[in-house]
Amino acid sequence: MKARRQALIREIVESQSIQTQEELAQALGERGMVVTQATVSRDIKEMHLLKVLAEDGSYRYATMDKEEQGTSDRLIRMLSDSVVSMDSANNLIVIRTLPGSAHVAGEAVDCLKWPEVLGTIAGDNTILVIVRSNEDVEAVMRRFRGIIR
Repeated sequence: MKARRQALIREIVESQSIQTQEELAQALGERGMVVTQATVSRDIKEMHLLKVLAEDGSYRYATMDKEEQGTSDRLIRMLSDSVVSMDSANNLIVIRTLPGSAHVAGEAVDCLKWPEVLGTIAGDNTILVIVRSNEDVEAVMRRFRGIIR
């Protein structure tokens, strides 16, 4: 059941613009699969679906290919294990890591492909994350905190 549901989720997000978990649950329901929002939320996390910027300026769910997902998973674990602290100023986020870990953790941030992030610069133990706007910084920091728990 779970494998079938997740295959259907993949098909839906690859064929139409799904912006919310509720929209995804509704699309599944239209295909005969009734689910709760909590189930959809768990599936999104397990499937590593990303929110990407759509052509119309909105955000929608998208998949990443298997090879990219495996590499990304390892890098994200390394990011999670190496972060010491995080702070922000305006549209900049400074992430301190264990010595020698910033370049790998910076690559993990780049692999996330968050549309709010313009790019990163990594030193030995510090990553500078450049965010598109001051308004997006708090949301990006919340997402980082979710990863590094």
